[in-house]
Parts: sequence; structure tokens; C-alpha cells
Amino acid sequence: MSTPKSRIGVIVVHEWWGLNDYARGRARQLTELGYQALAVDMYGEGKTGQTPDQAQALMMAALAEPDRMNARFQQALQQLQKNTDRVYAMGYCFGGAVVLNQARRGTALAGVASFHGLLGTETPAKAGQVKAKVLVATGGTDPMVTPEQSAAFVQEMQNAGVDLQLRSYPGVAHGFTNPAATENGKKYGMPLAYDKRADEDSWNALLQFMQ
Repeated sequence: MSTPKSRIGVIVVHEWWGLNDYARGRARQLTELGYQALAVDMYGEGKTGQTPDQAQALMMAALAEPDRMNARFQQALQQLQKNTDRVYAMGYCFGGAVVLNQARRGTALAGVASFHGLLGTETPAKAGQVKAKVLVATGGTDPMVTPEQSAAFVQEMQNAGVDLQLRSYPGVAHGFTNPAATENGKKYGMPLAYDKRADEDSWNALLQFMQ
């Protein structure tokens, strides 16, 4: 018997820009579908970057304090666990790396989904440690996630015995789920671009993943 959506929690972790309207909007979409969704602020105090330099600084400051980041994630997880039967975590860009690292830590999640997130790690998953199944959606021409990195990630997951689903979209760049990506890419000279087909396909894959 399938779990009702109202008993499924979803943690949404933002891009490197911080907890902005995009991440909140994704959580709202899930709530409207019946899930219990919570967009978590991994930077604290509502800090957001308005330029790539600001976003990079915020991200690096957060990564320099992994225990504090983990505490923020755990707080969101505990909040959702109060009224749900299982909890998933999903993230975009920086957030994708965050949720994958939570899976590697063995956090009690039903699954994690990374959208154009970084796949590399200095602490690879160990066999039997990962409790969550994993969904990864990545752009085939994303310079931040090379084919070699994708292949290494798949090997890591296989070695750890993880239930992995990886979707790679040919010709698709970084940030493909965010409608603002194309404008930001042009504005800042970065390899960012929205792709409607990849966005919709990866979103539908997420909904199937959480059934």
C-alpha cells in the first residue's frame, strides 16, 4: 500500500544563491501537490547572494562549517519526521551536493534527489552505509559536472550498493531547472541555461521517485 503524499516529507535545499524565491517556489509546488515540504536555509539568517561573487562567498563560508550545515539539515529533518512516515531531500546546484553528502553520511532518508548538483566528494560512500535511494539529474554539457565526474560518481554508488537513477540530458547546461538561469548566464558570463524539457522530465522523475 502506497504512502499518502500528506505523510511524505520533502526537504528542499537551495542553489548557491541561498534560500531565495526559486527554492521556496519549489517547496510550494510540492506542498500544492499534497506533500509536506520545507525549504531549508543552509546559510542562516536568510542570507542570499545577488552576484556570483557573493554567492560563492556564502557557499564557501557554509562549506567551511560542515557541522553547522549538518545541524541545520538535521533540524529540518526532525521537524518533518514529526508528522510524516518518510522523508526525502532534494537540492539544486550547491543543494544537490548537500543532499548527496547527507546520503553518504547515512542520514535516515527515503531518498535524495540532486538537480545539476556537484557529484564529487572527499568522503565516498561506503558499502552498507547509504540508507537512501538516489536520483541524479545532470546536464550533458555542464562544465561543472564532467562526464568523468559522472562516471566516477556512478562507480562510487555501485561500489556502495546504492539504488541509483541517473538522468543525463545531452546538450543541457548547468542550472537547467531554474527559469532565471539563462538570464543569469548572459548577465554574468557563466555557462548557465534553462532547459524546459530537462526541467519537466527531471521534475516528473522526482515525483515518480517519491511514490
